[in-house]
Amino acid sequence: MFEDTETAILGGGCFWCLEAVFREVDGVEEVVSGYAGGHLPDPDYRSVCSGDTGHAEVVRLRFDPARIGFRDILEIFFTIHDPTQLNRQGNDVGPQYRSVIFCLDDEQRRIAAEIIDEINAAGAFDRPIVTELAGDAIFYPAEAYHQAYFEHNAGQPYCQVIIAPKLKKFRERHAALRSAAD
Repeated sequence: MFEDTETAILGGGCFWCLEAVFREVDGVEEVVSGYAGGHLPDPDYRSVCSGDTGHAEVVRLRFDPARIGFRDILEIFFTIHDPTQLNRQGNDVGPQYRSVIFCLDDEQRRIAAEIIDEINAAGAFDRPIVTELAGDAIFYPAEAYHQAYFEHNAGQPYCQVIIAPKLKKFRERHAALRSAAD
């Protein structure tokens, strides 16, 4: 099913936000919310939320590089979260909400570092980017109720106040990268 795909693992606050956006990206074949980067095997939501496991809430993307490149994925990623906040996104506070790119190979690390340098040089943010460039990590899928969360809970206040504006921002700034089905 994923023979010609590449993988990216990204953390930028609550995984529900990233998942909702990347589900609309043309060329992204699969988006799974989960956990990566910690020391506890088989973590669950409660343990990760404690902030003690070292895991970040992340999404694992499988994408078709013939349709969308890793650079485009990172440009979306840096649009939809604040990469200058250390261990938080808005009211979500703790290391589990850190901005992180799990670089799965040297090319991903090179592209990520290049984009961060470009964004910092352009002065796009008031503060420097603190996004961690981590190495490959074991990915653990989150519990079933976290998958497609926005799709199943769009009317909830968190979804309306936090996720919906990120989707709007993505749709406005990256309209050409949206899936035709959306």
